[in-house]
Formats: sequence, C-alpha cells, structure tokens
Amino acid sequence: MKEKNKQKSRTGVIISVAAVTAAVTFILTSYFNLRIFNGKLANVNSLSKTYSELKEVSDCIDENYYTNADEENVKNGILKGYVSGLNDKYSKYMTPDEYSQFTDTESGNSTGIGITVSKTEDGYIKVEEIAEEGPAAKENIKVGDIIVSVEGDDVSELGYEEAINKIKGEDGTKVNLSILRNNNQIEVTALRKTYEVKSVYYQMLNDNVGYIRITGFRTATINQFSDAFAELEKDGAKKYIFDVRNNGGGLLSALQEIIDPLLPEGDIATANYKGGKVETVIKSDSQYIDVPAVVLVNENTASAAELFSCSLRDFTGAKLVGTQTYGKGVMQNTYKLSNGGAVTLTVATYQTTKSECYNGVGLVPDNVVESNENDDIKSADPEKDAQLSEALSIIENEN
Repeated sequence: MKEKNKQKSRTGVIISVAAVTAAVTFILTSYFNLRIFNGKLANVNSLSKTYSELKEVSDCIDENYYTNADEENVKNGILKGYVSGLNDKYSKYMTPDEYSQFTDTESGNSTGIGITVSKTEDGYIKVEEIAEEGPAAKENIKVGDIIVSVEGDDVSELGYEEAINKIKGEDGTKVNLSILRNNNQIEVTALRKTYEVKSVYYQMLNDNVGYIRITGFRTATINQFSDAFAELEKDGAKKYIFDVRNNGGGLLSALQEIIDPLLPEGDIATANYKGGKVETVIKSDSQYIDVPAVVLVNENTASAAELFSCSLRDFTGAKLVGTQTYGKGVMQNTYKLSNGGAVTLTVATYQTTKSECYNGVGLVPDNVVESNENDDIKSADPEKDAQLSEALSIIENEN
C-alpha cells in the first residue's frame, strides 16, 4: 500500500510539474506573441498615419497645384525621400532606369557613345573626356566640343539632364548631335553601343618596376587587372606600384578576386552587421605572389580602394604614398524591387582583421606627399608627378 501511495504521489508531482511547465510555457508564449502583435500593430498604426498624411498632401496638390502633377515623378520622389530620411549619404532609392544604369556600371559596361561631359555656364554640354573604347572615339567628336542640340532640340531649352538622357539610348541605335567647335557648327551622327569600360591602365616604369592604375573595382576589372599583371610580369616586372588615387571603390567581390593572389592565406577583412553579426568578406587562399609593392592614394581614394590599400599594408608591409584617404568603411547591398527599381542600403561597417575601421577617418599614408598642380595621374610620368616619383624611389630600394 505504501509503495502504491508513493507511486501515486510521484505521479501527482510529475503531473503537477508538467502542468506548471505547460502553464509557464503558455504564459511566456502568449507574452512574446503579444509583444510581437503589439509591435506589428504599432507599425501598422504608424504606416496608416503616414499614408493618411501622404493622402492629405496629395489631395492638397490635386486641388491647388497650378498644373497637373506628373504622377510617376511624384511616386519616385516619395520613394527617394523615404530612403533619404535615413540621413545616410550612401543609401538611396533607384528608379528602374537608374537601376539599369547602376548594374551596367557595376559590371564595368556602359551603353552610349562613350563621353564624359560637364555643363557649361549657358546650359550646354561640354565634352570633357572620350572613352578610348567607346564609339565617340571613332566619330568626329573631340574633347572641348560643345553639344548644342540633340536630335534637333536645343540643349539649353531641353535642360541639361534631359539632353543627357536623350544622348543615351539602346545599343545599336543612332543619335544626331550638333556640335560647336571653334565657332563652327558640325553635324555628327553617332552610333550607340555597349562597350567594356577600361578601369585598369599599366606600363613599365623601368627595367623591373611595373605600374598599374585601377580606377574602380568592377566585374570587368578582374580580367583587366589579371591581364595587366601578366603582361608586366612578362616584361620583367619584379616590383609594383598600384595607383588607386581617385578610385571611389566598387564591388567587394571584384576586390576579392583582384587582391587574393597578392596576399598570404587567411581571413583579410570582416564586416560587422546589426545585432553583432560578424562575417568574413575578404579572404585569401594559399596561392600567394609575394612581390614588393607601394600603393598610391589620395583624398578621393575610398571604400574598396581603401580596403585594397589597407590590406596590402597590413598583410604585406606595402607602403602607402600620397595624401589621407576619404574614409568610407561602410558596406552597401542593393535590393531589387518588384517595380524594377532598387534600394541600396548601408548594411555593415568593415575593416581588415589587423586594423580598426577607418570609416570617417581615412588612411594616413606612410609617406605623405602633396600633389603638384601640374600632376596628371593618368600619364604615369614620375617627372611630372611628385607622388609617383616618391613611390618609385621607395620601391627601387625594396629588396
């Protein structure tokens, strides 16, 4: 009897504990579900208030604005304004057309006639640079030309941005331009095409020093850099000067491919996300080309170009020469939207595994050298470029 009572007692205790556990679980689950529900309800209420305010503004515009509003422009303005409210200069909303141009740029391709332009004081378009791989290089278009009309429409009347958009177009189509050169008006028909933008330039500076300038880290840059390095190696290069002055950065995926062979094996850089998540974003395998190097930097060296410079200094001892860099140590991801547009958002800070994050600070060169007024970093001429001259002097003394 006593044994049975003991068993009943134990069974009762077990049932009681199970019941209490179930009750606690139910209470905790209900509590957290309620918190989640309340959080979602707060979000719904907040969005409802926002939509209500937007409708009020929309009704006011419909009733009082002096002409009919362009609904597409208004919608794009709302979306751009929403993201700009983050007060983050790197986050942005892109329209479908802007996103298409963005993806072309990231890949290293461009569609158009291959010119870089600026706006003149009287509202016309001045040709500042002609891409050697673009169609304009084969047409009767020269640096310094003033584009005064596009397809018969006066540029100053069209507006600068509208005229630029009209010059751009689909691959294989033509655009008619009126160009002013030395007070003479010239009619030019240019064929638009998609072409690979050159982002790597190289040459030998002496018998054993190779020079490679990288203007951006794009998908196409990977093969361009590999080809440049191979050609210089074939020409006898044993030491290198990498020039990333005025390089605003680009894709970390491109940087990974380019810098991997230049670094010893291991984790090179990590990203720090919201909530404390840390992830390796740049790593190097065991294939390592150990070459002495100097990196040229300036105040416009930013983002992936800074990570390139910092990684070479941290892991190979490469010296940095020039002026303090821009200081962009944050990473963006771009998310395509259902309307064909996209949102670019800052998602993390990043740094090498040996240095602090340089965001907002920049990298201080080992040898600070100010740029001469007459410097042209495209020429790779040490006699005209004080920073390049200093870099060459340093690398020549490296073993």
